[in-house]
Amino acid sequence: MSATTAWPTCVDCDVHNAVPDISALFSFLPDRWVDYCVESGVDGFDPAFYPPGMPLSARPDARCDGGPPGSDPDLVRAHVLDGGGAGHAVLNCLYAVQALHNPDWSGAMAAALNDWQAARWLAADPRFRASIVVSPRDPRAAAEEIARVAGNPGFVQVLLLATASEPLGRRGYRPIYAAAEAAGLPVAIHPGVGGPNPLSPVGWPSHYIEDYAGAALSLQSQLTSLVCEGVFATHPGLRVVLLESGVTWLPSLMWRFDKNWKALRQEVPWVDRPPSRLIREHVLLSVAPFDAPPDLDRDWVDRFLDQLGSVQMLLHASDYPHWHHGDRPSALLEQLSPAERALVLRGNAARLYGLPEERSGCPATD
Repeated sequence: MSATTAWPTCVDCDVHNAVPDISALFSFLPDRWVDYCVESGVDGFDPAFYPPGMPLSARPDARCDGGPPGSDPDLVRAHVLDGGGAGHAVLNCLYAVQALHNPDWSGAMAAALNDWQAARWLAADPRFRASIVVSPRDPRAAAEEIARVAGNPGFVQVLLLATASEPLGRRGYRPIYAAAEAAGLPVAIHPGVGGPNPLSPVGWPSHYIEDYAGAALSLQSQLTSLVCEGVFATHPGLRVVLLESGVTWLPSLMWRFDKNWKALRQEVPWVDRPPSRLIREHVLLSVAPFDAPPDLDRDWVDRFLDQLGSVQMLLHASDYPHWHHGDRPSALLEQLSPAERALVLRGNAARLYGLPEERSGCPATD
């Protein structure tokens, strides 16, 4: 969504709040880890996958003197809620504590992030919602963190990063999914480095543009892992949200997945129906960035929605403060019917996150 486009009382499902400085977390950390950070000269975990000087890392008016873009709740409120028309904004903090190899330190930093989000962001405006940051280094400890934080209604999902140590469908991660399912929370997967693996399926790229242009590849790999490893069979109530990965790649993946499943289904007997059905039942995706032809029209949108299978899989997102998709999500919304637009802007997210649909100001869809 552009700086000038506002969609009234939508739910913005991907807004990135940033830690201004590591010292902001110290009051939420045990003394042991505060001392460790200070004595080791650790100055922060700002994610390297959004280089601060790159134009696409932040829209110009989001940059501020007091910290990185997204670190000032008042400015985010002004841009996303008051100025952007969002009735609610779901915060996905990408402070890269998941990349720490020490599971105790990583888990402590994740817990501090969650407590900081509650005190600094959720308390700042009732329209903010947040994702629970967990460290997948220790899935059982991550499950305990989900159970600890889920009692706060301001937290509406669990956040994982796409470039993990292993495919996210592996059985070692099951405690995370069990805890999320028990708490009634979806699990969101966002591009980012949460482990030692390369950023691309074929190794480390030489240039940032390679990483950025291929970001959806990791999400595709994680989605196939979740299906084939039986995560949805074991946790039938789990919903998964794919963020900042685009969406127009999904129909072709589902077609290929279904075709190969017909020949290889004996290998994964727990996948008891076509993978495309499982994906449509369990997965939602944000529409930013939206990859589409420049001459977007209703015929193209009709074909895409028919191939996707359901407009109820799509979630509105600005990806604030990142600035890499121009106005393409708005171009999609303008081609949708009022009922379809109401679902994408708020209805789908309201049902997913338990938000009040009656505030949407959108036409009924039944």
